[in-house]
Amino acid sequence: MKIALLLGTVALSLGAASAPPQKIDLLIRGGTIYTGTGAPFVGDVAIRGDRIVSVSRHANVIAARVIDAKGMIVAPGFIDPHTHMEGDLASKDPARRLVPAFLMQGVTTAFIGNDGGGSPDLGKVLGGAKVNPVGINYAAYVGFGAIREKVVGADNRAPSAAEMVRMKDMVADAMCHGALGLSTGLFYAPQSFATTEEVIELAREAGKRGGTYDSHIRDESSYTVGLAAAIDEAIRIGREGHLPAHISHIKALGVDVQGQAGAIIAKIEAARRSGQKVTANQYPWSASGTSLVASLMPIWAQDGGRPALLKRFADPGVELKLRDGIVENLRKRGGAEKLLIVEGRYKNQTLAAVAKARGEDAVTAAIEVIKIADPGVVSFNQAEPDIEAFMARPWVMTGSDASGGHPRVYGTFARKYDYYVKQRHVLTLGQFIYRSSTLTADTFGLTGRGRLSAGSFADIVVFDPKTYASRADYEHPTELAAGVRSVVVNGVLAVDKGKVTGKAAGRALPHKPTPGSCR
Repeated sequence: MKIALLLGTVALSLGAASAPPQKIDLLIRGGTIYTGTGAPFVGDVAIRGDRIVSVSRHANVIAARVIDAKGMIVAPGFIDPHTHMEGDLASKDPARRLVPAFLMQGVTTAFIGNDGGGSPDLGKVLGGAKVNPVGINYAAYVGFGAIREKVVGADNRAPSAAEMVRMKDMVADAMCHGALGLSTGLFYAPQSFATTEEVIELAREAGKRGGTYDSHIRDESSYTVGLAAAIDEAIRIGREGHLPAHISHIKALGVDVQGQAGAIIAKIEAARRSGQKVTANQYPWSASGTSLVASLMPIWAQDGGRPALLKRFADPGVELKLRDGIVENLRKRGGAEKLLIVEGRYKNQTLAAVAKARGEDAVTAAIEVIKIADPGVVSFNQAEPDIEAFMARPWVMTGSDASGGHPRVYGTFARKYDYYVKQRHVLTLGQFIYRSSTLTADTFGLTGRGRLSAGSFADIVVFDPKTYASRADYEHPTELAAGVRSVVVNGVLAVDKGKVTGKAAGRALPHKPTPGSCR
């Protein structure tokens, strides 16, 4: 009996050893593999078509192409849950649609439609990739701001009953055409004119269909309700809307709230302990990015949009009130020297420098600049201890909030690794990878993505742990990141030997609504 068993074992071993190698398209060989979960190991990733067929210490394959990844990190392609890349993905320029700023960081999937700006026409948004190929995968929110402005306009008023029905129908329709959920930017007019109850009504439509509530909260500082109350509001909307709440670019912005990260974390973790799903994303920069109007103009002055604001500039009756409001908002932001204009006539100048050059005080200079246009600004307003406190929490994922003129477009993921993993040791390498890929995929239900495993889509980054870093900074915000050797998107090499290949293999990723929730 023992002899028979031994012979059988030998036969099985010989059979396994003599199994013919699989034919595959691409083999990433000998890298240090981080699957997204579990301990890293040195091994091979085998790819056929758009899928991973094996992740192992040694793949028995015949590959059409082999990438030598010795000494490199091999990880799931990174997923960015908060961007403003709609223009790139819908561009008529094929090179722009590749989104090289993301590919060269290893980002293979991005979300658009954040801050309440997402188009209600999800069919058109998600159908675009079939007509005009893109370099990365993308998913999309429907935006509360886009819906409210279309139905109610830019005025500070409540919607009528009929308008509420129309807005709810628009959310439902967008969800049934693949929206991830409902995004808001309650800090921005005219969204800021909405009550919490109004937002809850619309959020319920997304919740019925399995969506997420994503929010640039009403106040990240002390502009209106304050940071703590704005976090409470976001949690309430998620709870009463019956859907997960996701807080975008979580921060404590400005001198009045710096140091409050601990209290904000406590609020969110209390909600999580109660069973509510609450998460956040964060970019690893001390400066935020917005517009000069959003930074400095009081909310009341934005009622009616830009035409009404320009009229108020010429109205002596509100001049003192308006100037007082701007002075207060400048104080919250840390002063005119903390606001860097990043586009238009005064590009790459601080508001303080513009005021000096014009021979005006900062308030007058701000008004005169806004009369020309509403330029984007980079606002230096966060404290490092708050940034690190938020980053350390296991429910905070990496997100760029990518918008023009800020280095976060070109360097967010690379900077987080280089500065907060290598230099500051806030996160381990494994935590960085998990919170830049797997956590995001799991939170938003991106089935088959965010992991290196057999059967998963082949979205992969290969980077050099010695050189992976952001080269973009506030003075040079459009420098491509360093250190990425290869990027695979749906099985296609999008970056090869550190260069963008020009192959557009990205796909739209429509969210699947809850069965039975759509007519």
